[in-house]
Amino acid sequence: MSDKNKYREGPIICVVGARPNFMKMAPILRALAQQTPPLSVLLVHTGQHYDRDMSDKLFDDLRLPRPDINLEVGSASHAVQTAEVMRRFEPIIDTHQPSCIVVVGDVNSTLACTLVAVKKGILVAHVEAGLRSNDRAMPEEINRILTDQIADRLYTTERSAEGNLKREGIEADRLCFVGNVMIDSLVHSRANALNFLETLRLSGVDHSQFGVGKAYGVVTMHRPSNVDQPDILRGLLETLAEVSQKLPLIFALHPRTRANIEKFKLSFLIDSVRMVLLPPQGYLEMLGLMVDASVVLTDSGGLQEETTALGVPCLTLRENTERPITIEQGTNTLVGTDRQAIISGVDLILSGKGKHGKIPELWDGNAAERIANDLAQWIQK
Repeated sequence: MSDKNKYREGPIICVVGARPNFMKMAPILRALAQQTPPLSVLLVHTGQHYDRDMSDKLFDDLRLPRPDINLEVGSASHAVQTAEVMRRFEPIIDTHQPSCIVVVGDVNSTLACTLVAVKKGILVAHVEAGLRSNDRAMPEEINRILTDQIADRLYTTERSAEGNLKREGIEADRLCFVGNVMIDSLVHSRANALNFLETLRLSGVDHSQFGVGKAYGVVTMHRPSNVDQPDILRGLLETLAEVSQKLPLIFALHPRTRANIEKFKLSFLIDSVRMVLLPPQGYLEMLGLMVDASVVLTDSGGLQEETTALGVPCLTLRENTERPITIEQGTNTLVGTDRQAIISGVDLILSGKGKHGKIPELWDGNAAERIANDLAQWIQK
């Protein structure tokens, strides 16, 4: 038995820290429970992002069990938050002596818990490994690179990730191509997605301009590069206001975005009957909004994947993406923050000439099952 597998009989600790992690972890937990015998699992929520009402609803939407442990770290600077997760996670390792930990995605909690586990001699499996934007100004890119370097088992969502990891000197026998667990949640939940009209009604919005089947677009923005600088945020809002004259927009406002719109006194740019403003939405509501949308305009990595799986055109308001397969095979187009590129992209989609794309390899709703099968064998080696 290797030093890194000294707690062979211990539970698997699954770590979540922020909203996108929940969508990735929910199908993994179901798949681990279906192993014969079921694998012992402890779900740890670091509390990196936590809104009690929204988190409770998200757990319900995804049929995700409540966390066994919540570290309640809360928001802070990247350095403070990472350090605090590490400080609070170490006693969990000492107490429960896990056989391994499973981390997903690229948030601060992913890197922090990986660092603690590796230094304690605990095996680490990273789900969604190898994705790269090649933009080291993104904190998530640093988290991805470092986590992949020190994790023991790397589960990839697309073939290009393997090339990224091999270029970084990671051995092939640490890699396992399994597909995309985010799509597992989408496949599992699509039948329960709320119709967009119902979502508007529940939000108390006058939706009279949205006739059944009428075209509309969905907007989300939250990345600091888009919403923290007044000139960039103003330019994007002016462009969205112009787009809204072509088709109504449903804008699910992230708290950071709303706060900066108010801080920079830009509210007048989104005060339009053609732009419906909603608070952050639950998973089933957001899924329903996307299913029926003519186009999604976003800077979210997860929405790039979900729109590709749904066959809905997506315009990504970024200069790069760590999910190139959504461009090469899917429905995604990078438009950055350039007004003309965004307008032209919308016009192309509304003309019926936008990308139709295809479903990427192994984005079939069974990625979590492949992970659980491999994990069960791997931790016993």
